Amino acid sequence: MFNDNKMRIGILTSGGDCPGINATIRGVCKTAIHHYGMDVLGIHDGFLGLLTKDVEEITDKSLSGLLNMGGTFLGTSREKPFKKGGMTPDGIHKPTLIAENMKELGIDCLVCIGGNGTQKTAAKFAAMGVNIVSVPKTIDNDIWGTDISFGFDTAVSIATDAIDRLHSTASSHKRVMVIEVMGHKAGWIALYSGMAGGGDVILLPEIPFDINNITEAIQNRIHRGKTYSIIVVAEGIQTDGVKRPAAYIAEEIERATGIETRETVLGYIQRGGSPTPFDRNLSTRMGGHATELIADGMFGRMIALKGDEISSIPLSEVAGKLNLVTEAHDLVVQGRRMGICFG
Repeated sequence: MFNDNKMRIGILTSGGDCPGINATIRGVCKTAIHHYGMDVLGIHDGFLGLLTKDVEEITDKSLSGLLNMGGTFLGTSREKPFKKGGMTPDGIHKPTLIAENMKELGIDCLVCIGGNGTQKTAAKFAAMGVNIVSVPKTIDNDIWGTDISFGFDTAVSIATDAIDRLHSTASSHKRVMVIEVMGHKAGWIALYSGMAGGGDVILLPEIPFDINNITEAIQNRIHRGKTYSIIVVAEGIQTDGVKRPAAYIAEEIERATGIETRETVLGYIQRGGSPTPFDRNLSTRMGGHATELIADGMFGRMIALKGDEISSIPLSEVAGKLNLVTEAHDLVVQGRRMGICFG
């Protein structure tokens, strides 16, 4: 049972699932319960659970087995309380209702674990005066203000393993293999997995490409005795707007070179499953720091990794910004020096 004299925090997860969410929940809640003596309410299905007051008490027992578990045991949704004026069909203002429900539930501060949309929503609640702390969550690594978000390392590891496996088929059949990885606006997964997996061409949303440069790079490899090529493509690159990026690139390469070319779309496999040890530890550190901020009364902030230090930044600085790859990034610079084509 809850103690009204204790501080009570609520925690929710919003947006797409991501390896490390459960580890973050565990980090927040174990720190809150054991170190600070706080009560914790788990909110089901993101902000939707705050609209309906669908919550559960979180105890130490609730947190068993979460560290290596993929997904989110609290559930998630794409509910955006401020979207379209923030009104329900029957004219209720969602943000106001959420604030009122938090008060009724006795929630002194809300912890939001989510991506760019969640950070924007959290910033708006902070501007309303709601006590809120957020933790960045995205496999794309595109949240501004943090060097790395949990889930990214796991996604890169999965994509790299897939690229490693494609080398076998490509070399056996003397083919070009095109693998499409996630990344709508930011090409971090393509860059890191492409470099780690020995990609010969790496295409990112941030760097424009010319298909002629790609086919020329493949033909040059053939002239140098390289019988196969690996192309790593982020899903957000600009194509004809009809075909998926991998299919478009594969068809254009085969048409221009006559070389048998196949595509593979890795898809949601990158988002599922158990987080890597790096992501488990990052999630644990970020979750613990979120609780520390709450204990210190520092609200309206997002947890961030800067170098090897866990810190935080104002949510007002995060909303509406993206962390994107630049051509000055050392992996892009080094890749070009090694002869890798970026389009």
